[in-house]
Amino acid sequence: MVTIIEPDIGIQGRHCSRLFEYYGNMRSMVIDLDEASTAEMVDALSVITAELAQRPTPESAAACMELTETLAATTDQCESVLAGFIGRVDTHGEVQRWGLPSTRAWLRSRLGMRDHHATQRLTAARQRHRLPHTAKLWAAGELSRDYAATIAEAVARLDDHECAAAESLLLDMTSQGFSPGKLASFGRRIREVIAERDGTETPDADSRRGYDRSWITSTRSLDGGRYIKGWLNAEDAAVWDGALAQLAAPAGTDDRRDLPERTAAALCGVLAGGHTATKVTVICDLDTLTGGTAPARLADGTPIPAAHARRIALSAGVSPLILGRGNVPLYLGHRHRFASPGQRRVLETLYPTCAVRDCEVPATLCEVDHVDGWALGNSPTDIDKLALCCGWHNRFKHTNAEQIRISRNADGRYLYRVLPPPDGARRQHSRSTFR
Repeated sequence: MVTIIEPDIGIQGRHCSRLFEYYGNMRSMVIDLDEASTAEMVDALSVITAELAQRPTPESAAACMELTETLAATTDQCESVLAGFIGRVDTHGEVQRWGLPSTRAWLRSRLGMRDHHATQRLTAARQRHRLPHTAKLWAAGELSRDYAATIAEAVARLDDHECAAAESLLLDMTSQGFSPGKLASFGRRIREVIAERDGTETPDADSRRGYDRSWITSTRSLDGGRYIKGWLNAEDAAVWDGALAQLAAPAGTDDRRDLPERTAAALCGVLAGGHTATKVTVICDLDTLTGGTAPARLADGTPIPAAHARRIALSAGVSPLILGRGNVPLYLGHRHRFASPGQRRVLETLYPTCAVRDCEVPATLCEVDHVDGWALGNSPTDIDKLALCCGWHNRFKHTNAEQIRISRNADGRYLYRVLPPPDGARRQHSRSTFR
């Protein structure tokens, strides 16, 4: 049973406190809502939520519909509180004390959020103080989390003056019944919307770059390919034409490729230097090279189809990685401070990401780390004493050695685990009665 006693004026004009009383499964909890701390209220909410999650779904669909709407509104208000908590953690850099490089990394690794959700919550937390009207409506349950998050994403790249104008405009749209999806489409071009409303002209993103310097953007597709977009100024365009014009010409009467296909082939040929300058590491099974269907992967972990891996092997040749003395110098002892290129290739094969648990920095962007510390003379530059760490965790390991626990898997890879800071043990709240 849950009882909430609202404030009332007694016979003698005394104001009674709001009491939240819960009984269930032999547990009881009474909270004075006017006196309870934030931690006590969060604990009470977690107990109620855990109990609710164990309850069977009501048989009545109409009841479920009503309960869903009530619970969704409550969840939105909880998200408002969550944004405040995340914002405080972010501004004070608390996650660094716990061995995490960023607030986003904390949300992803410790709270299990997908990158999109972590980014969305972090953006809402960082923009919350710039959106006073949105924050007020959100906390009051009059604005959903999706609306608030969409508005926060829209103003993240605006200055304070534009932010105020954008908030007013987007809140007007919500009151007119625009869906969060429709609001997001306006948010992506919010500068243009503001300019249209105010009668000023704002150039598009590409035009704002100007035409003095060349630029290229590149995004990775799901199958390992890339989309490329850009613009070259006159000087760089002349270099482009001089390097590619002849190579992009048809190879003969049987060449059925169109100009864009020939241009792409010419560009790759120039970049690879006839495959003499190409350094592509493809990791795959021998069965894949001989006709199998198991996918291969690049050094950064990107999966590629087996057919693509075989095509790369045919074009560039195959270079085996030797885990021991042989064609590649793997054991360098104390005479050399830095790992050899051959050792780095082996490590990038063994470690798809940073050796720290839950860190997702790809191996190609990591540094070679001496597991036991080279400066102390404990760790030679040998392959079985090396691991890959991102730059942030490499420095953290050096300055906070007491917070690092190192283990080794059966396959020989090291795993680093970051412990809480010595004074950072989380306070365990009592789950019994709060007064």
